[in-house]
Amino acid sequence: MDFQKTFSDHQETAVKWRSSTLEERSARLINLRNWIKENQDLIRKALLEDFRKPEPEVDLSEIFPVTSEINHTLRNLKDWMKPKRVSTPLSMIGTNGKIHFEPKGTALIISPWNFPFNLTVGPLVSALAAGCTAIIKPSELSPATSSLIQKMVKAVFPPNEVEVFLGEVEESQALLSLPFDHIFFTGSPAVGKIVMKAAAEHLSSVTLELGGKSPAIIDASADLNDAAGKLIWGKFVNCGQTCIAPDYILVHESQKERLLMELKVFLQKFYDPAFKGIENSRDYARIIGPKHFERLSDHLEDAISKGATLDFGGKTDKSSFYFDPTILTAIREDMSVFQEEIFGPILPILTFSTIEEAIGMVNSKPKPLALYYFGKESENSEKVVRETSSGNVVLNDCVIHFLHNNLPFGGVNNSGIGKAHGHEGFLAFSNEKGVLTQRIGLNNVTLLRPPYGVKAKQIISTLIKWF
Repeated sequence: MDFQKTFSDHQETAVKWRSSTLEERSARLINLRNWIKENQDLIRKALLEDFRKPEPEVDLSEIFPVTSEINHTLRNLKDWMKPKRVSTPLSMIGTNGKIHFEPKGTALIISPWNFPFNLTVGPLVSALAAGCTAIIKPSELSPATSSLIQKMVKAVFPPNEVEVFLGEVEESQALLSLPFDHIFFTGSPAVGKIVMKAAAEHLSSVTLELGGKSPAIIDASADLNDAAGKLIWGKFVNCGQTCIAPDYILVHESQKERLLMELKVFLQKFYDPAFKGIENSRDYARIIGPKHFERLSDHLEDAISKGATLDFGGKTDKSSFYFDPTILTAIREDMSVFQEEIFGPILPILTFSTIEEAIGMVNSKPKPLALYYFGKESENSEKVVRETSSGNVVLNDCVIHFLHNNLPFGGVNNSGIGKAHGHEGFLAFSNEKGVLTQRIGLNNVTLLRPPYGVKAKQIISTLIKWF
């Protein structure tokens, strides 16, 4: 694989694309959308092969977010591309300021395995909207979908505009050694640090969509039936392998037992309504592979050995990578499920007595990608929003903020750097270039040039005092 040759070709294209028009960018997005719509069955088959992911789940979590992103971008791209006038401060009277949005240039997109189509093509949409070329490195852990993405790109784009390289760590390292203008990475905080270090060698800008232990706070005033249904779907969609899935629940001590009951009801209702066993459900996906299956098994074994109570699930099958939706209580701080991001179908439940205690528990951990609050007390919900830090907050639901194209999506510090989706995605791949126009002849700084006389000093003193 000739990474350097492809990268050089992309650099040449990027220079030409600096002046790309709305019509040209829109045409690329429309061609991409057309391929996706015409090949939905291929996308479903690839994800069935990689995950045994249910078809409706593929449509909802892999295809719809991408087509929605494209449609939203096409509706708004004209406005996003327009230079934006900025107001003129009194001290700069006579000048005219605008912000121009130019493509950063060449982009590298390193995408993950958990939503391999969605989290590859979504950033590509933003890159194309901004006028950037893109080289894509999809995950080796979802080979069927990665191969399909390569097939799609070859069908829609010339290799000097968008290219896909398959491979493993070695290929990623080779690509990260190149001086890309922007790198968009989705994955774990540990690998995010490696990506950021490599980007620093070339001062490449980065968007890092990482993860962390996203909490769900269930206050005493919560509607538990409503909350339980939302939590079960948000946690166990994609077999829990979702960066914004509720990682653990903090429930008010007065509501713990009833919440457990409601959670079990919805697990049965969603995944085993005929009482044939969740392992026989066509609506429940599988763990991606042996490495992550073993990791989750170790989490479960560690928790049980240290005194956790198995309230639901616990059944596994290594041959098919089946892992029961599992609920644990009696969690201790020394358990790995309390310390590490779970990224799978294990749901630990802890209790709190006051909202301040819950907030303290959240703040004792690195800032999460998302935080969920369920309750009817606006004072408490406002307190949670105000006194915690996370990439996003959802009140009385979970996970669905990913689908809101007008909200920025991303983390903060350990859970990510930069934002994505919609306008924020366009900005991530754009350089916001300030352009100032000064009048010819007498202007606001004419009297401030050397030699500095009394008049100039008086003007400077006035500027310091009043402006």
